[in-house]
Amino acid sequence: MSHDAYELKAEAREQVGKGSARAVRRNGKVPAVIYGDKQPPLAIALTYKDIYYKIHGGGFLTTIATIDVDGKKIQVLPKDFQLDPVKDFPVHVDFLRIGKDTEVNVDVPVHFINEDKSPGIKRGGVLNIVRHEVEFHCPANAIPEFITVDLTGTDIGDSIHISAVTLPAGVKPVISDRDFTIATIAGSAAMKPETEETVEAAEPEAAAPAAEEK
Repeated sequence: MSHDAYELKAEAREQVGKGSARAVRRNGKVPAVIYGDKQPPLAIALTYKDIYYKIHGGGFLTTIATIDVDGKKIQVLPKDFQLDPVKDFPVHVDFLRIGKDTEVNVDVPVHFINEDKSPGIKRGGVLNIVRHEVEFHCPANAIPEFITVDLTGTDIGDSIHISAVTLPAGVKPVISDRDFTIATIAGSAAMKPETEETVEAAEPEAAAPAAEEK
């Protein structure tokens, strides 16, 4: 699991719609909806401060939470949220209700290790990250915090594909029809260029011109 589970307190909302949502926000709360697990959607209102810090604290969309709705505790996974485009505060949150066998698609961050053991990077190459996150299908109660890519032995021109990553049990990439690239080791303009003397030394000596016939 990515981060420690946490609990939020909420109030059930009897009315839904834009007018109701605006009223909730005027009262210093954030409107939200819990859906899924073959149950009807449940409209709720969350305390602004609690949800603000959870959203901006990292790992919000990959961490299971418990929401206490007027004394009834519901296990959920945040699926989406909207922020005010100007002030960046939360205006709405969607939660997926988690059942015993719930599986989800989630974006998981990619971490890279052992850059100091990459010959290509040591020679001045650059790690070119193609995917900072990878979307996986996995059990809701077994979402990895991140996946790890080991750069040991990688050289300039190498590509690191998803098949090179060891994944936890039950975690599968959503893209399944190809072995997609996560990163490459690219040459850098800052690498020391070959000198003119080096190039000349590497070139075969030109054959002497044939003597002109008299």
